Amino acid sequence: MTIAIVLIAFFVLLVIGVPIGVALGAGVLAAILLDPGTPVGTEVVAQRMYGGLESTALMAIPFFILAGNLMTQGGISRGLVNFTNAIVGGVRGGLAYVLVLAAAFFAMLSGSAPATVVAIGVMLYQDMVRLGYPKKRLAGLLVVAGGLGPVIPPSIIMVVIAALMGTSVGDMFASGLLVGGLLAFALLAMVGFIAHKEGWPKSAEKFSLKRLGTSFVKALPALALPAIILGGIYSGLFTPTESAAIAVVWAMFASLVIYRKSTLRDIVNVLIASAKSTAMILFITAASTAFSWLFAYSGTSGRLVQWIMSMDLGPVTFLAISALVLVILGFFLEGTAIAILMVPILWPIADLLGVHPIHFGLVVALTAVVGTMTPPVAVGLVAAVSVTKQSLGTISRAEIPFFLIYLAVVAAVVFIPWLSTVLIT
Repeated sequence: MTIAIVLIAFFVLLVIGVPIGVALGAGVLAAILLDPGTPVGTEVVAQRMYGGLESTALMAIPFFILAGNLMTQGGISRGLVNFTNAIVGGVRGGLAYVLVLAAAFFAMLSGSAPATVVAIGVMLYQDMVRLGYPKKRLAGLLVVAGGLGPVIPPSIIMVVIAALMGTSVGDMFASGLLVGGLLAFALLAMVGFIAHKEGWPKSAEKFSLKRLGTSFVKALPALALPAIILGGIYSGLFTPTESAAIAVVWAMFASLVIYRKSTLRDIVNVLIASAKSTAMILFITAASTAFSWLFAYSGTSGRLVQWIMSMDLGPVTFLAISALVLVILGFFLEGTAIAILMVPILWPIADLLGVHPIHFGLVVALTAVVGTMTPPVAVGLVAAVSVTKQSLGTISRAEIPFFLIYLAVVAAVVFIPWLSTVLIT
């Protein structure tokens, strides 16, 4: 009864346009007020929400957001695009390869699907259409390539998942780096297949070591940002939060001094935008903590665990079912919200079944990102609509081949635990 009230209130409020965090917190309040079987005061919601933010790992979130926004504002997209273009050289569909590689590099800066779609789309889409690339298919590729943003570290959603599970952010990042690389490679393979099948244009520029070296030097300040974050974490010199804080200092220096694309007024605007993004994510996280507490306090968590354990599911089967549920939720909720809502429910069961925490966390991260590509709630698709001026339905149909490749990699991660743990064992 208690959880039913929460979920009904939550979805009703979502339908009428209430923000996710407010809807979840209001649902918990409604359950406490309306269900006589929950004999606690409403003040416990505020206590649980406040306590849910007392996590060192969550401190990394505002720094990652700020560092990514500073580099985005600082004009680093063109340098990354030129560098990836120099890597590819003169091949059929060359700029499509550039799009995927640039998205992968930009993912190391932004950690966001819509930010990656907008940054790379603005730089490449119109020029590629003028060169003869099919605009519909190109828009679909842009959406799925943008999905690399939350997968390749540093990733906000991975920080949230790791905090909810109490596991290592560094290990999550290490696994995300491998799987993100696998995703990028799979997308490149599909680009090669479709480019030859549909006769995409061939790049006029041939590979040149001189051009590669020049473009690498110009892109170096941007490439240094993920090196600072990931190098600091994996070397053991810094915690994820410390690495993110140092990355902010470097991003501000690069934006103001090296690239000189930002002014002090721009920095102020970036600080305001970053504060708003941080507040939104942390408020949802706090509300989910209150929901998790109520889920356990009402006994629903224990009953759910007993029911699933009685089904005698194996770890992989449970993960496959969980992945399917998360993909379906992605049609209606944003990725971070899905993770915050479902990890407290699914992780205790996965833990009892012997699922490795990094394997579980990576499956959640990958499947939650699917929601950025699937309507009706699809932040990546909406971003692509704004950049390409194609309709939501047109892009949804055009992205199918690339989307299926993404799902194939997700399935591989679900059924091959080794992919998630090879770099941390």
